[in-house]
Amino acid sequence: MKQPFFILGPCGLESEDFAWEMARAIKPIADRLGINYYFKASYDKANRTSGDAFRGPGVKEGTRILGEISKELGVPVTTDIHHPHEAEIAAEHIDLLQIPAFLCRQTDLIEACAKTGRSVNVKKGQFLAPLDVVNIAQKLHSYDCDDFYITERGTSFGYNNLVVDMRSLYIMREEGIRVIFDATHSVQRPGGLGGSTGGDGFLAPVLARAAVATGVEGVFMETHSNPAEALSDGPNQIPLTEIEGVIKRLLAVHKAAHGE
Repeated sequence: MKQPFFILGPCGLESEDFAWEMARAIKPIADRLGINYYFKASYDKANRTSGDAFRGPGVKEGTRILGEISKELGVPVTTDIHHPHEAEIAAEHIDLLQIPAFLCRQTDLIEACAKTGRSVNVKKGQFLAPLDVVNIAQKLHSYDCDDFYITERGTSFGYNNLVVDMRSLYIMREEGIRVIFDATHSVQRPGGLGGSTGGDGFLAPVLARAAVATGVEGVFMETHSNPAEALSDGPNQIPLTEIEGVIKRLLAVHKAAHGE
């Protein structure tokens, strides 16, 4: 089994300068470790708990910034798409179009992303069983998109909590689906802080190790230079100073479990 690739970057595209700062910090880490990765940052945090929360620069400005980062640093980029009309705009600059978990069954959005010809990553909704994603895969195939991934990111467990069933990773891969594990959002506590989402970021590396041992094609981990000051999802992001060590351990787990 091939070494997993990584999706790395901050939750939100907080500013152009911040995006460049993070991208320039992550690239040498990836180069040292010899990993394939996508740089990520969301141009619109459209499903925030509070209506007053930070969202981002929007699709045109956000994808422009990501596209320029991609060209200068020579790395592929990814971001979330929330509306069908955004897919074509984003596809000019974005290599991997991501469909958020809450929108994973939106047929028009799936169709729009699929028809761009770009790779697509669909986050499995917190309300879906692993076999339910077969229907999503069939939709993508029906729109002539065979280059796609499904991302596991936890399942709702009571109120303000998520759990990850590692059997899900195996079950989806047995259906011929390429799977990414989202370590960041799997440790969220949705709405757990009242006006914002809480989480247990210290557990993200723990779950990532289990996912890599189980077998996944990719690992999604958000990282931030100062999570305590992040404008979105701070409690779940791995501090930038720790990300290299986390990835090293994941690569060691992969080698031990899969022999590569």
